[in-house]
Amino acid sequence: MYNTTGAMKDMKENLGVSNLRAAARASTFLTTTSEKLDAEASDIQRQARKNRRLIEKGLKIVYIVTTVTISLNLAALIALSVCGALRLRRPLYILIVACWILTVLCWLFFGLYFFLENFSRDSCAALKNFQQNPYNSSLSSILPCDQLLSAKSVLFDVSQGIYRLVNQVNANLSTIQGVPYTVCNPFSAPPEYQYQPDKCPANTIRISEIPQVLKVLTCSSFDNGTCANGQFISPNYYRTVEAFSTSIQSLLNVYPEMENLVECQTVKDAFSEILLYHCKPLKRYVRMVWASMVFLSLVMVFLVLIWTLLAQLEQEHHSLEGSLKPHLSSVAEELETGSEHTVSAKEVATFNLGYCIKFWKINGASQLPRT
Repeated sequence: MYNTTGAMKDMKENLGVSNLRAAARASTFLTTTSEKLDAEASDIQRQARKNRRLIEKGLKIVYIVTTVTISLNLAALIALSVCGALRLRRPLYILIVACWILTVLCWLFFGLYFFLENFSRDSCAALKNFQQNPYNSSLSSILPCDQLLSAKSVLFDVSQGIYRLVNQVNANLSTIQGVPYTVCNPFSAPPEYQYQPDKCPANTIRISEIPQVLKVLTCSSFDNGTCANGQFISPNYYRTVEAFSTSIQSLLNVYPEMENLVECQTVKDAFSEILLYHCKPLKRYVRMVWASMVFLSLVMVFLVLIWTLLAQLEQEHHSLEGSLKPHLSSVAEELETGSEHTVSAKEVATFNLGYCIKFWKINGASQLPRT
């Protein structure tokens, strides 16, 4: 759009040299139109920069939070294993609770990245559908290319007008002696009027070269309304022709870009680049992340359950040992003093169980005594 408005400003400056009333009206129209287009282009550029910053900020936040969560999970697993091996009960209980919280976070991140994979797949499918039919797709409400169809008629009128103008110029040049050239028509014959600037015959000149050809025929001294021999074009007429030919050439220079803009070709090219270089890597990397999250979450659940069961067994052993100690002490004292005491089968079993627990803690389960 900036290239188009730049060409329009050049046309306005070129037409300002001419004294024709039509040129003045065209210059005024070009001024107002270029200002409106510049304002629209600035607004589009501002919105694009804003959305790009928001997207980059969101991706950076997700990356940082994911990295911190994974690092905390790994650190918590290592600390949990160390505390469990050293039988540090209080830190072990705290780490078990923390690991459960981190496990929940891992599952939440798995759901987030799984959603991102589905979202990226649907988005890439929508981009592909837009490429096939930009005027009727799921993105038409966001990118209203169908609204640009009305500009095609304007572009067609421009092509038709330049084609007819060049033919008229060639008809006038054919009546002038000493001008062996014809102007190359940059558009094909009707009804297509396709822009093809590179298909000019060898004996033709381009529109931008018209002032150079006419300069030889322009009066160098226009005293008393007469010109020298072979010079029959007045300076004012030459300046008008130069202004119009330069303006038309400026318009032709940006014609392919205007055509691409009307046909949404710029958007199509951007989407083609996304589909070619970004869609597949994005889906692959997101799938790797959520698969890693699932694996880490399962490992966390497995290890936390194991250490929770071991901590529970350890707590039961401590509780059982605490309840046996007073009773075993009283029985031992009575046996040592020789006082009479009737020992029941329950007390004998309790004494043997307490003895086995102590022996297991000291020597291990493989060396338990046989009673």
